[in-house]
Amino acid sequence: MSRANRIASFGSAGLLVIAGALCSAVLSGLAGQLAGFVLIGLGLILATGLVFLEVGLSEDRERAREERERAAAQRPPGRPGPTASRVRKRPALERPRDHPHRLS
Repeated sequence: MSRANRIASFGSAGLLVIAGALCSAVLSGLAGQLAGFVLIGLGLILATGLVFLEVGLSEDRERAREERERAAAQRPPGRPGPTASRVRKRPALERPRDHPHRLS
């Protein structure tokens, strides 16, 4: 998620909360209170979901960084990582087609 997307997302959550507060202040009666409650609730739910998204994305970035470090540590020095031309596929195991599979 880019910085601009992050600002727009959290900004829209904040705007929903502000709009809800304005609705409940400006509109009178049950309609104003209900509109304010709904908008504030949606804004807070959106903000909470975005916080959880940010935590998950940061964990994914950390895991990817650790995997890159682990792969670099296991590779012999001076040898580049695997490329598509050097990766060998394992041959498929042959099995007779006329024998049933047995799990025991």
